[in-house]
Amino acid sequence: MPIKTCMNKKSAFVLIYIISSAFHSRHITLEYCLQMADNTTKSTDPVFPEVKMNLVTPKAPVTGTVVKSEVCLKGGRKSASFVRHVEIDISGTPLEGNCRAGQSFGVIAPGEDANGKPHKVRLYSLASPTCGEDGEGKIIATTPKRVIDEFTPQKEGDDEARHDLFLGVCSNYTCSLKVGDKVQVTGPSGKRFLLPVDHNKHDYIFMATGTGIAPFRSMCKDLFENPDGPTTSQVHVVMGTPYTTDLLYDDFFVELSENHDNFHYHAAVSREKQPDGSRGLYVGQLIDKKYDDVFGNILTSDRGLMYMCGLIGMQFGIYQIFAERGITDAYMTIKDELKDIPCSEWNREQMRRYIKPTHRMMVEVY
Repeated sequence: MPIKTCMNKKSAFVLIYIISSAFHSRHITLEYCLQMADNTTKSTDPVFPEVKMNLVTPKAPVTGTVVKSEVCLKGGRKSASFVRHVEIDISGTPLEGNCRAGQSFGVIAPGEDANGKPHKVRLYSLASPTCGEDGEGKIIATTPKRVIDEFTPQKEGDDEARHDLFLGVCSNYTCSLKVGDKVQVTGPSGKRFLLPVDHNKHDYIFMATGTGIAPFRSMCKDLFENPDGPTTSQVHVVMGTPYTTDLLYDDFFVELSENHDNFHYHAAVSREKQPDGSRGLYVGQLIDKKYDDVFGNILTSDRGLMYMCGLIGMQFGIYQIFAERGITDAYMTIKDELKDIPCSEWNREQMRRYIKPTHRMMVEVY
Protein backbone atom coordinates (compact mmCIF):
# COMPACT_ATOMS: atom_id res chain seq x y z
CA MET A 1 0.00 0.00 0.00
CA PRO A 2 2.16 2.88 -1.21
CA ILE A 3 1.49 6.26 0.34
CA LYS A 4 3.01 9.45 -1.08
CA THR A 5 2.89 12.79 0.64
CA CYS A 6 4.14 16.04 -0.94
CA MET A 7 4.40 19.37 0.85
CA ASN A 8 5.31 22.65 -0.86
CA LYS A 9 6.67 25.83 0.66
CA LYS A 10 3.19 27.31 1.01
CA SER A 11 2.17 24.49 3.34
CA ALA A 12 -0.03 22.92 0.72
CA PHE A 13 -0.06 19.16 0.80
CA VAL A 14 -1.36 16.50 -1.43
CA LEU A 15 -2.10 13.08 -0.02
CA ILE A 16 -2.45 10.41 -2.62
CA TYR A 17 -3.66 7.13 -1.38
CA ILE A 18 -3.73 4.32 -3.87
CA ILE A 19 -4.87 0.81 -3.22
CA SER A 20 -4.44 -1.76 -5.90
CA SER A 21 -5.64 -5.32 -5.59
CA ALA A 22 -6.78 -8.07 -7.81
CA PHE A 23 -10.18 -9.64 -7.56
CA HIS A 24 -11.61 -12.17 -10.05
CA SER A 25 -9.10 -11.09 -12.72
CA ARG A 26 -10.12 -7.46 -12.36
CA HIS A 27 -8.02 -4.71 -10.88
CA ILE A 28 -9.72 -2.34 -8.58
CA THR A 29 -7.92 0.94 -8.10
CA LEU A 30 -9.04 3.34 -5.47
CA GLU A 31 -7.46 6.76 -5.59
CA TYR A 32 -8.10 9.14 -2.82
CA CYS A 33 -6.78 12.66 -3.15
CA LEU A 34 -6.92 15.29 -0.52
CA GLN A 35 -5.54 18.68 -1.41
CA MET A 36 -5.26 21.65 0.88
CA ALA A 37 -3.60 24.78 -0.46
CA ASP A 38 -2.85 28.21 0.89
CA ASN A 39 -5.23 30.61 -0.81
CA THR A 40 -2.44 33.15 -1.24
CA THR A 41 -0.47 30.90 -3.57
CA LYS A 42 -0.38 32.29 -7.09
CA SER A 43 1.18 31.10 -10.32
CA THR A 44 4.00 33.26 -11.64
CA ASP A 45 2.95 32.71 -15.25
CA PRO A 46 1.30 35.74 -16.84
CA VAL A 47 -2.38 35.47 -17.67
CA PHE A 48 -3.34 37.54 -20.69
CA PRO A 49 -6.79 38.94 -21.45
CA GLU A 50 -9.09 37.74 -24.17
CA VAL A 51 -9.23 40.35 -26.92
CA LYS A 52 -11.34 41.02 -29.97
CA MET A 53 -9.66 40.85 -33.36
CA ASN A 54 -10.50 41.58 -36.99
CA LEU A 55 -13.80 43.24 -36.21
CA VAL A 56 -13.18 45.33 -39.32
CA THR A 57 -11.50 43.60 -42.27
CA PRO A 58 -9.57 45.11 -45.20
CA LYS A 59 -12.41 44.10 -47.52
CA ALA A 60 -14.85 46.27 -45.58
CA PRO A 61 -12.91 49.06 -43.85
CA VAL A 62 -14.61 51.75 -41.80
CA THR A 63 -14.02 55.48 -41.93
CA GLY A 64 -12.26 57.36 -39.16
CA THR A 65 -11.60 61.07 -38.81
CA VAL A 66 -8.22 62.58 -37.96
CA VAL A 67 -8.50 64.79 -34.87
CA LYS A 68 -4.82 65.46 -34.16
CA SER A 69 -1.47 65.24 -35.96
CA GLU A 70 1.69 66.58 -34.38
CA VAL A 71 5.44 65.94 -34.37
CA CYS A 72 6.42 63.76 -31.39
CA LEU A 73 10.22 63.85 -31.69
CA LYS A 74 12.35 65.38 -28.95
CA GLY A 75 14.18 67.44 -31.55
CA GLY A 76 10.98 68.49 -33.29
CA ARG A 77 11.72 69.59 -36.83
CA LYS A 78 15.45 69.60 -36.08
CA SER A 79 15.47 65.81 -36.12
CA ALA A 80 16.63 63.97 -39.24
CA SER A 81 13.47 61.85 -39.07
CA PHE A 82 9.82 62.70 -39.61
CA VAL A 83 7.57 61.04 -37.05
CA ARG A 84 4.12 62.16 -35.98
CA HIS A 85 1.56 61.35 -33.34
CA VAL A 86 -1.74 60.89 -35.18
CA GLU A 87 -5.11 60.52 -33.47
CA ILE A 88 -8.17 59.13 -35.25
CA ASP A 89 -11.79 59.29 -34.13
CA ILE A 90 -13.38 55.84 -34.61
CA SER A 91 -16.62 56.54 -32.76
CA GLY A 92 -19.65 54.77 -34.15
CA THR A 93 -17.56 51.98 -35.71
CA PRO A 94 -16.99 48.41 -34.44
CA LEU A 95 -13.49 49.52 -33.39
CA GLU A 96 -14.85 51.85 -30.73
CA GLY A 97 -13.99 50.54 -27.28
CA ASN A 98 -12.38 47.38 -28.67
CA CYS A 99 -8.74 48.39 -29.19
CA ARG A 100 -6.49 47.26 -26.35
CA ALA A 101 -3.03 48.57 -25.53
CA GLY A 102 -0.45 46.45 -27.38
CA GLN A 103 -2.67 45.72 -30.35
CA SER A 104 -2.47 47.31 -33.80
CA PHE A 105 -4.92 48.61 -36.38
CA GLY A 106 -4.79 48.94 -40.15
CA VAL A 107 -4.71 51.93 -42.48
CA ILE A 108 -5.54 51.67 -46.18
CA ALA A 109 -4.06 54.38 -48.37
CA PRO A 110 -6.22 55.51 -51.31
CA GLY A 111 -5.23 54.79 -54.89
CA GLU A 112 -3.57 51.83 -56.62
CA ASP A 113 -0.15 50.22 -56.62
CA ALA A 114 2.17 49.76 -59.62
CA ASN A 115 0.11 46.75 -60.70
CA GLY A 116 -3.15 48.66 -60.76
CA LYS A 117 -4.48 47.03 -57.59
CA PRO A 118 -5.76 48.83 -54.49
CA HIS A 119 -3.10 49.46 -51.89
CA LYS A 120 -2.86 46.79 -49.21
CA VAL A 121 -3.57 47.47 -45.57
CA ARG A 122 -0.62 48.56 -43.41
CA LEU A 123 -0.64 47.81 -39.69
CA TYR A 124 0.31 50.42 -37.10
CA SER A 125 0.80 49.85 -33.37
CA LEU A 126 -1.62 51.61 -31.09
CA ALA A 127 0.01 54.40 -29.10
CA SER A 128 -3.21 55.08 -27.20
CA PRO A 129 -4.33 53.40 -23.96
CA THR A 130 -7.12 50.84 -23.87
CA CYS A 131 -9.59 53.58 -22.93
CA GLY A 132 -8.48 55.66 -25.90
CA GLU A 133 -7.04 59.15 -25.94
CA ASP A 134 -10.43 60.45 -24.85
CA GLY A 135 -10.97 57.99 -22.00
CA GLU A 136 -13.96 56.40 -23.74
CA GLY A 137 -12.32 54.29 -26.45
CA LYS A 138 -13.48 56.57 -29.24
CA ILE A 139 -10.10 58.02 -30.25
CA ILE A 140 -7.08 55.87 -31.07
CA ALA A 141 -3.54 57.00 -31.82
CA THR A 142 -0.47 55.76 -33.64
CA THR A 143 3.08 56.88 -34.46
CA PRO A 144 3.82 56.79 -38.21
CA LYS A 145 7.28 57.61 -39.58
CA ARG A 146 7.76 58.87 -43.10
CA VAL A 147 9.71 56.39 -45.21
CA ILE A 148 11.99 58.45 -47.48
CA ASP A 149 14.82 56.68 -49.26
CA GLU A 150 16.57 56.16 -52.57
CA PHE A 151 15.38 53.31 -54.74
CA THR A 152 17.53 50.19 -54.53
CA PRO A 153 17.12 46.98 -56.58
CA GLN A 154 14.86 44.51 -54.78
CA LYS A 155 14.61 41.64 -57.25
CA GLU A 156 16.09 40.24 -60.39
CA GLY A 157 15.39 42.47 -63.35
CA ASP A 158 15.33 45.73 -61.37
CA ASP A 159 17.38 48.53 -62.87
CA GLU A 160 20.77 48.45 -61.11
CA ALA A 161 21.45 52.09 -62.00
CA ARG A 162 18.17 53.42 -60.64
CA HIS A 163 18.48 55.59 -57.53
CA ASP A 164 15.57 57.99 -57.66
CA LEU A 165 13.62 59.00 -54.57
CA PHE A 166 11.43 56.34 -52.96
CA LEU A 167 8.53 57.33 -50.73
CA GLY A 168 6.65 54.87 -48.54
CA VAL A 169 3.03 54.93 -49.63
CA CYS A 170 1.08 54.48 -46.41
CA SER A 171 3.58 56.05 -44.02
CA ASN A 172 3.66 59.31 -45.97
CA TYR A 173 -0.09 59.23 -46.52
CA THR A 174 -0.73 58.83 -42.79
CA CYS A 175 1.80 61.49 -41.83
CA SER A 176 0.28 63.90 -44.34
CA LEU A 177 -3.28 63.56 -43.04
CA LYS A 178 -4.70 66.78 -41.63
CA VAL A 179 -7.24 67.34 -38.90
CA GLY A 180 -10.67 66.64 -40.36
CA ASP A 181 -9.40 64.26 -43.05
CA LYS A 182 -11.15 60.91 -43.43
CA VAL A 183 -9.13 57.67 -43.35
CA GLN A 184 -10.00 54.02 -43.99
CA VAL A 185 -9.12 51.82 -41.00
CA THR A 186 -9.35 48.14 -40.02
CA GLY A 187 -8.62 45.91 -37.04
CA PRO A 188 -7.87 45.43 -34.29
CA SER A 189 -5.02 42.91 -34.67
CA GLY A 190 -2.83 41.03 -32.20
CA LYS A 191 -3.52 38.80 -29.20
CA ARG A 192 -0.13 38.17 -27.57
CA PHE A 193 1.69 41.50 -27.28
CA LEU A 194 -0.47 42.54 -24.33
CA LEU A 195 -0.25 43.43 -20.68
CA PRO A 196 -1.34 40.63 -18.33
CA VAL A 197 -4.72 40.78 -16.64
CA ASP A 198 -3.20 41.51 -13.23
CA HIS A 199 -0.89 44.46 -13.82
CA ASN A 200 0.55 44.39 -10.31
CA LYS A 201 1.56 40.76 -10.40
CA HIS A 202 4.56 41.40 -12.65
CA ASP A 203 7.45 43.77 -13.23
CA TYR A 204 8.17 45.01 -16.74
CA ILE A 205 11.06 45.80 -19.04
CA PHE A 206 9.98 47.47 -22.28
CA MET A 207 12.66 47.69 -24.99
CA ALA A 208 12.10 49.76 -28.11
CA THR A 209 13.85 51.24 -31.10
CA GLY A 210 12.31 54.08 -33.11
CA THR A 211 8.55 53.92 -33.57
CA GLY A 212 8.59 50.62 -31.65
CA ILE A 213 7.98 52.86 -28.63
CA ALA A 214 4.33 53.31 -29.65
CA PRO A 215 2.88 50.27 -27.82
CA PHE A 216 4.85 51.15 -24.70
CA ARG A 217 3.28 54.59 -24.55
CA SER A 218 -0.10 52.84 -24.63
CA MET A 219 0.93 50.27 -22.02
CA CYS A 220 2.45 52.84 -19.68
CA LYS A 221 -0.74 54.87 -19.88
CA ASP A 222 -2.69 51.74 -18.92
CA LEU A 223 -0.28 51.07 -16.06
CA PHE A 224 0.01 54.57 -14.61
CA GLU A 225 -3.17 56.38 -15.68
CA ASN A 226 -5.56 53.59 -14.76
CA PRO A 227 -8.87 54.56 -13.10
CA ASP A 228 -8.02 52.06 -10.36
CA GLY A 229 -4.77 53.90 -9.65
CA PRO A 230 -1.18 53.53 -10.87
CA THR A 231 0.54 50.16 -10.82
CA THR A 232 2.76 49.24 -7.90
CA SER A 233 5.03 47.22 -10.20
CA GLN A 234 8.52 48.20 -11.32
CA VAL A 235 8.46 49.43 -14.93
CA HIS A 236 11.52 50.15 -17.08
CA VAL A 237 11.39 51.66 -20.58
CA VAL A 238 14.54 51.44 -22.69
CA MET A 239 14.32 53.63 -25.78
CA GLY A 240 16.94 53.22 -28.52
CA THR A 241 17.67 55.93 -31.10
CA PRO A 242 20.67 57.12 -33.15
CA TYR A 243 20.49 60.66 -31.76
CA THR A 244 18.89 62.39 -28.79
CA THR A 245 16.73 64.43 -31.17
CA ASP A 246 15.13 61.16 -32.37
CA LEU A 247 13.68 60.23 -28.96
CA LEU A 248 9.90 59.79 -29.20
CA TYR A 249 7.40 60.85 -26.54
CA ASP A 250 10.36 61.90 -24.44
CA ASP A 251 8.39 64.46 -22.42
CA PHE A 252 5.78 61.85 -21.52
CA PHE A 253 8.32 59.32 -20.22
CA VAL A 254 10.37 61.95 -18.38
CA GLU A 255 7.20 63.14 -16.63
CA LEU A 256 6.33 59.57 -15.64
CA SER A 257 9.78 59.08 -14.13
CA GLU A 258 9.41 62.33 -12.16
CA ASN A 259 5.98 61.43 -10.81
CA HIS A 260 6.38 57.72 -10.09
CA ASP A 261 9.28 56.18 -8.15
CA ASN A 262 8.56 52.78 -9.72
CA PHE A 263 8.94 54.03 -13.32
CA HIS A 264 12.39 54.22 -14.89
CA TYR A 265 13.30 55.70 -18.27
CA HIS A 266 16.54 54.79 -20.05
CA ALA A 267 17.70 56.32 -23.34
CA ALA A 268 20.12 54.25 -25.42
CA VAL A 269 21.57 56.75 -27.89
CA SER A 270 23.94 54.97 -30.26
CA ARG A 271 25.62 57.74 -32.26
CA GLU A 272 26.36 60.23 -29.52
CA LYS A 273 28.81 60.04 -26.64
CA GLN A 274 27.42 59.43 -23.20
CA PRO A 275 27.67 62.11 -20.51
CA ASP A 276 30.86 60.47 -19.18
CA GLY A 277 32.48 60.68 -22.63
CA SER A 278 32.19 56.98 -23.44
CA ARG A 279 30.78 55.67 -26.71
CA GLY A 280 27.07 55.54 -27.41
CA LEU A 281 25.07 52.42 -26.63
CA TYR A 282 22.52 50.29 -28.42
CA VAL A 283 19.60 48.88 -26.45
CA GLY A 284 21.24 45.50 -25.85
CA GLN A 285 24.49 47.11 -24.77
CA LEU A 286 22.67 49.30 -22.25
CA ILE A 287 20.82 46.28 -20.86
CA ASP A 288 24.13 44.43 -20.48
CA LYS A 289 25.92 47.41 -18.93
CA LYS A 290 23.21 47.97 -16.31
CA TYR A 291 22.35 44.30 -15.83
CA ASP A 292 23.88 43.85 -12.38
CA ASP A 293 22.60 47.11 -10.91
CA VAL A 294 19.23 47.51 -12.64
CA PHE A 295 17.82 44.86 -14.93
CA GLY A 296 19.15 41.60 -13.50
CA ASN A 297 16.91 41.65 -10.44
CA ILE A 298 13.79 41.82 -12.59
CA LEU A 299 14.92 39.40 -15.30
CA THR A 300 15.86 36.72 -12.76
CA SER A 301 12.69 37.19 -10.75
CA ASP A 302 9.52 35.14 -11.19
CA ARG A 303 7.73 38.47 -11.64
CA GLY A 304 9.76 39.62 -14.62
CA LEU A 305 8.22 40.10 -18.08
CA MET A 306 10.09 41.43 -21.10
CA TYR A 307 8.72 43.17 -24.21
CA MET A 308 10.59 44.14 -27.39
CA CYS A 309 9.34 46.24 -30.28
CA GLY A 310 11.38 47.71 -33.11
CA LEU A 311 14.23 46.70 -35.39
CA ILE A 312 14.95 42.98 -35.58
CA GLY A 313 18.64 43.47 -34.80
CA MET A 314 17.70 44.33 -31.21
CA GLN A 315 16.06 40.92 -30.80
CA PHE A 316 19.16 38.99 -31.85
CA GLY A 317 21.40 41.05 -29.60
CA ILE A 318 19.15 40.42 -26.62
CA TYR A 319 19.09 36.67 -27.34
CA GLN A 320 22.88 36.52 -27.10
CA ILE A 321 23.05 38.68 -23.98
CA PHE A 322 20.47 36.52 -22.21
CA ALA A 323 22.41 33.40 -23.17
CA GLU A 324 25.64 34.90 -21.83
CA ARG A 325 23.87 35.81 -18.61
CA GLY A 326 22.35 32.33 -18.24
CA ILE A 327 18.71 33.42 -18.16
CA THR A 328 17.48 31.80 -21.35
CA ASP A 329 15.15 29.23 -19.75
CA ALA A 330 12.59 31.80 -18.63
CA TYR A 331 12.51 33.77 -21.86
CA MET A 332 13.64 31.61 -24.77
CA THR A 333 13.15 28.11 -26.10
CA ILE A 334 16.37 27.03 -27.81
CA LYS A 335 16.21 24.04 -30.16
CA ASP A 336 18.81 21.29 -30.05
CA GLU A 337 20.48 22.49 -33.26
CA LEU A 338 21.80 25.53 -31.39
CA LYS A 339 22.48 24.23 -27.90
CA ASP A 340 26.02 23.00 -28.57
CA ILE A 341 27.11 26.18 -30.36
CA PRO A 342 28.58 28.98 -28.19
CA CYS A 343 26.16 31.91 -28.13
CA SER A 344 28.92 34.24 -29.33
CA GLU A 345 28.96 32.25 -32.57
CA TRP A 346 25.21 32.33 -33.22
CA ASN A 347 24.27 34.03 -36.45
CA ARG A 348 20.99 35.70 -37.32
CA GLU A 349 19.66 32.87 -39.44
CA GLN A 350 20.32 30.35 -36.67
CA MET A 351 18.62 32.52 -34.06
CA ARG A 352 15.66 33.12 -36.33
CA ARG A 353 15.17 29.41 -36.94
CA TYR A 354 16.08 27.84 -33.61
CA ILE A 355 15.03 30.32 -30.90
CA LYS A 356 11.44 31.03 -29.93
CA PRO A 357 10.31 33.45 -27.21
CA THR A 358 8.48 32.00 -24.22
CA HIS A 359 5.33 33.37 -22.58
CA ARG A 360 7.51 35.79 -20.61
CA MET A 361 9.06 37.46 -23.67
CA MET A 362 6.79 39.37 -26.03
CA VAL A 363 8.38 40.32 -29.35
CA GLU A 364 7.25 42.49 -32.27
CA VAL A 365 10.12 43.29 -34.62
CA TYR A 366 10.54 44.19 -38.27
